[in-house]
Amino acid sequence: MKQAVIFDMDGVLFDTEEFYYSRRQAFLATRGISISHLPPSFFIGGNMKQIWQKILGQDYQKWDLAQLQADYRAYKLAHPLPYSDVIFSDVRPTLDRLSQAGYKIGLASSSTKDDILKALSDTNLTDYFDVILSGEEFPESKPNPAIYNAAADYLGFAKKDLLVIEDSEKGIAAGVAAGIEVWAIEDKRYGLNQEAADRLITSLSQGLEFLLEK
Repeated sequence: MKQAVIFDMDGVLFDTEEFYYSRRQAFLATRGISISHLPPSFFIGGNMKQIWQKILGQDYQKWDLAQLQADYRAYKLAHPLPYSDVIFSDVRPTLDRLSQAGYKIGLASSSTKDDILKALSDTNLTDYFDVILSGEEFPESKPNPAIYNAAADYLGFAKKDLLVIEDSEKGIAAGVAAGIEVWAIEDKRYGLNQEAADRLITSLSQGLEFLLEK
C-alpha cells in the first residue's frame, strides 16, 4: 500500500506551460533572442539553467549566463503568473482526500523555489505538503533522479510505498530512475513522450480513485 504521494507542480497542479512559454519568449525578445526554433514541449519539465545552450546556439559563449539568468528571474518577479487562475480544479479536493486518508504529500518541481512557494502561497496549498523541493536545490535537475531520491528520504518511506505524479518526459524519467512508481497526467496538447510511466491518468481525480481503491 502506498504511504505517500509526490507531485510535480507545472502541468500537474497548475496549467502553467503556455504562460511560461509566452513569458520566456517576451523576456528573451528584449535581449534580441528568439526561441521560435524550439517548441513549447522542449521546455516542459526542465528549467532555464538546463537549456540556455539550446536557446543561444552558436552565440552561447557570447553571453554572461549568470547575468542573463538573474535578469530573467527579475523579469519573472515583475511579471508573476496568476496561479489562482491556472490551478486545476481538482487539486484541492485531491489534496484534501489524501490528507484525510493519512497520506504524506510531497512536491518535487524543476521550477525555482521562489515560483513554487508563490504558487502554493497564492492558492493556500502550502500546509498540505510535508516536503517541498526545487530543482535549483540540486546540481542537476530532472531527468536526474536526485530530487525524487531526496523527497523519498525526507518522507521516510521505502520507495515501493511512494507514488510520483508527473506529466513531462524529464519528470517521468526522474521518477523511474529513482525507482519509484510513476503515474502521468495524460498529455493531449504538446506531444510529450509518456511511455515510461507506469500508468497514464486523465486527471488527478482519476488518479485518486485508482489509488484509494487499491
